[in-house]
Amino acid sequence: MEAKVAQCSSLSTWVDSGKIIKRPNGFLRVSQRCKEHRRFQMLMSTQVPKRSSTRHKLLVPEVSCSHNKFPASVLESGGFPASLDEALMLKNKLHEIEPYLNGRCIYLVGMMGSGKTTVGRILSGVLGYSFFDSDVLVEQAVGGISVAEIFKIYGESFFRENESEVLRKLSSRHQLVVSTGGGAVIRPINWKYMHRGISVWLDVPLEALARRIAAVGTDTRPLLHHDSGDAYSKAFMRLATLLQERSGAYANANARVSLECIAARLGYRDVDNLTPAVIAIEALEQIGNFLKEDDGIAI
Repeated sequence: MEAKVAQCSSLSTWVDSGKIIKRPNGFLRVSQRCKEHRRFQMLMSTQVPKRSSTRHKLLVPEVSCSHNKFPASVLESGGFPASLDEALMLKNKLHEIEPYLNGRCIYLVGMMGSGKTTVGRILSGVLGYSFFDSDVLVEQAVGGISVAEIFKIYGESFFRENESEVLRKLSSRHQLVVSTGGGAVIRPINWKYMHRGISVWLDVPLEALARRIAAVGTDTRPLLHHDSGDAYSKAFMRLATLLQERSGAYANANARVSLECIAARLGYRDVDNLTPAVIAIEALEQIGNFLKEDDGIAI
């Protein structure tokens, strides 16, 4: 365990041509009741951008999270309770890096089930950025059908083309946190778009990914749904193949958040013990490290 901690220590310490309307800053509000119980509420809301066409409306759901609403599969559902200490750490990390971000977008990359949407929503709330899920934007661009249906009807190549177009248009904006699809990294053109901002790889062990996906099912995962076998085994085997194909591409990210390293540093045997807020804190830490190297600044 000590060796693993030492090894990981360096990792710590559509969007149509219409406008994306920046939503009001997210904020952390501590209510009197929460103060008394050493808990807090994180409240965030997202305005719905107006578009010239009503055919494919861009709908970004409002997110409201509190300590008494905790979904069973938090990293798949997007719910994220956090402690007061975690809220304060998020705030402190924000103060360290905010002057140097200059409104640059944050792109979260990683395998399916890695928690990009959950962590992305936390980061958008802390940074006061708008949040977008590129898969959702592709679904809306194609008429509101799901990613799984797009794969089935039109094929993966069609999906990838639309995904790239979404990223191209998002890349011309500022102050966004974008959760990308797991396979967005395989097209070099997408990196051209994402490198206009800061890309962060959420690196999650295969076993944890397989457990998460098996728990919620593979119906919405077109690259997994047709495999035979029990849910965990087929998820693990297919994910292993995908990771082997994509790991080099994920390494193009400006920053890497290794859940395995965070867990080792905190003395956890299982990365599923990590809260989404802790992962978001590490993401801000690694973004700060990138800014130090990229801009030659001391944070």
